[in-house]
Amino acid sequence: MAFDSLRADWRAQPAVIRGVALMCASTVFFSVMHVSIRHVSAELPPFEIAFFRNLFGLLVLTPLLLRSGFQEMRTQRIGLHALRSLLNIGAMLMFFTALAITPLAKVTALSFTAPIFTALMSYFILGEVFRVRRWLAIGAGFVGMLIVLRPGVAMVEPGALLALGSATLWAGALIVIKVLSRTESSVAIVAWMGVFLSVFSLGPALWVWRDPTPEAWVWLVFIGIIGTLGQVALSQALKEADPGAVMPFDFLKLIWISLLAAWAFGEIPDAWTFVGAAVIFSAGIYVVRRERREARAATTALRDNAGQGRDF
Repeated sequence: MAFDSLRADWRAQPAVIRGVALMCASTVFFSVMHVSIRHVSAELPPFEIAFFRNLFGLLVLTPLLLRSGFQEMRTQRIGLHALRSLLNIGAMLMFFTALAITPLAKVTALSFTAPIFTALMSYFILGEVFRVRRWLAIGAGFVGMLIVLRPGVAMVEPGALLALGSATLWAGALIVIKVLSRTESSVAIVAWMGVFLSVFSLGPALWVWRDPTPEAWVWLVFIGIIGTLGQVALSQALKEADPGAVMPFDFLKLIWISLLAAWAFGEIPDAWTFVGAAVIFSAGIYVVRRERREARAATTALRDNAGQGRDF
């Protein structure tokens, strides 16, 4: 009865409130997962951790696929699914390695560059048209990146470069997802991602394999579960409300990561990391909002044209 009451109260909330709450929850889940990856990386290689993250994610997804008789996995674009997953696994392996060797706050700050790289790829690959304000936002994002890295003033760690490489590859994966979403269902995209990521991450894991201790197994299961919870919360947040309303709260990841890293590892981020992250994140949010605004305008124009066409 108490659960039914809570569910009714939840559904009674405005969609934007539910979306914001879920986005905030996802930032907590992902932050805890990242700190957990850093902790277990003292015992296991990041490539092996990535494999188990993918494997447990696929195991969580399997009952849903069994329920539909795997009908949702029908596709005629298996090559694009493989390409998306190849980019995704490269991004994941780079990111997990960066988490193991670089201050967590810096990795998180640089991960906010993904929307900037996605916008650039949309221009060069998909031929999207940008106006001056979009280019200024992209330029601001790269300025923020330089603030975080401070090349020539501070040593640029290999992990920071890996974080940028991860953001670039993830941006490429997002471009492929845009193309796939024109013909493929969300379930098919996620399901094939789980299959390919598990397969693609097995080889690198075997290359550096170490037998996990009983404690490490607990952490690996925990990472798989909490990562899946973060993905579910994020996906549902974007379904409940417009991305422009919920994405600004993604910046909370930097706050949680900074607090957890200070508590668990004694890592205190410098002010430049926060300043640069704020610039990068603001630029990314502007790019996302411009894309959503133009997408809504295109939908409205299409609807108006369709309405006019009914008169003929």
